[in-house]
Amino acid sequence: MSLPADITGPLLSRAPAAFGATVNDVLLTAFALAVGDWRTRTLGVEQSGGPVLVDMEGHGREEQLAGDADLSRTVGWFTSVVPVRLDPGAAEWADAATDGPVLDTALARVREHLAALPTAGIGHGLLRHLNPGTGPRLAQLGEPQLEFNYMGRFDRPDAADWSCAPEDDAADLDADPGQPMSHALTLNAITEDRPEGPELSAHWAYAAELLTEEQVQDLARTWFRALEAVVRRAAVLDKP
Repeated sequence: MSLPADITGPLLSRAPAAFGATVNDVLLTAFALAVGDWRTRTLGVEQSGGPVLVDMEGHGREEQLAGDADLSRTVGWFTSVVPVRLDPGAAEWADAATDGPVLDTALARVREHLAALPTAGIGHGLLRHLNPGTGPRLAQLGEPQLEFNYMGRFDRPDAADWSCAPEDDAADLDADPGQPMSHALTLNAITEDRPEGPELSAHWAYAAELLTEEQVQDLARTWFRALEAVVRRAAVLDKP
């Protein structure tokens, strides 16, 4: 599923500026609101809204994370997976979609929590797997069943010696079919610059014995509706 350019463009530019947030803040807030609504309607959870535990995956090459390290002679990504508790508060999706201040509060809460993570939580893997003191303690905590990964923005140059086929993705998002799934549900999102403008594509992988295709499609549509609500609210905040 993809968001059209007229939504993706302001989602990546106007919305973060209007809320004083990052693109990840915006995407994850909408994801938390969507999951809260979805699990009530499809999974029978009594209370919608509230916190959502998610493994946030990153590529680790952000300049602020690398610090003084010289990465010029390295290739690939330094993948990090960090569990985060996305808590938009008591806000429900229906309220956030129609009441601007509710959405403002939800995004502020998620933004503040993510900003408080030291170096975006990139050191969690060391504490969880290599530190003999903290490793066993962290292993006792619950593990997220959801994973979120925004891979960033990829260009599709027209005049080049080689480029991605129009029907293909700008990045390889397919896992080895023989590899066990790490989570019940994984969302990989990517922005591709196309001739008509940027498009946000969402790629969902899920455990078929736990979730149905209809349930995952429902969540995908709800997340996109939440992102559209963010764009509408940003337009209001951006007016002089």
